[in-house]
Amino acid sequence: MAEENKEETNATGDVKSEIADLKSDAPASASGNGTADGKRPHRSQKVGVITSDKMQKTVVVRVDRLVRHTKYRRYVRRTSKFMAHDELGATVGDKVRIVETRPMSARKRWRVIEIVQKAAK
Repeated sequence: MAEENKEETNATGDVKSEIADLKSDAPASASGNGTADGKRPHRSQKVGVITSDKMQKTVVVRVDRLVRHTKYRRYVRRTSKFMAHDELGATVGDKVRIVETRPMSARKRWRVIEIVQKAAK
């Protein structure tokens, strides 16, 4: 009977060591963020026009897109407004490129990465 208990503990110890080996072989970036090679996933980008810059380091960007109407088969203009973090100092009328980022406030999830075209003054 004592020999059977020793065999069970050895078998359990072996399983535990195998699990530990498997855990140590896991990649360091497997925490859920990014892909297996440690790079970030593709972040979506949009180009739009700034409609408001009255806040500090925040701008409102209007992004227009053309959508085909399901019934009439004509193209209809749809507009979306995004609040974006602006470190570059863009002003109203500038055409900017924004990129998706972590939540910075309740409504701000985009960041201005480039001023594509300055507004004509």
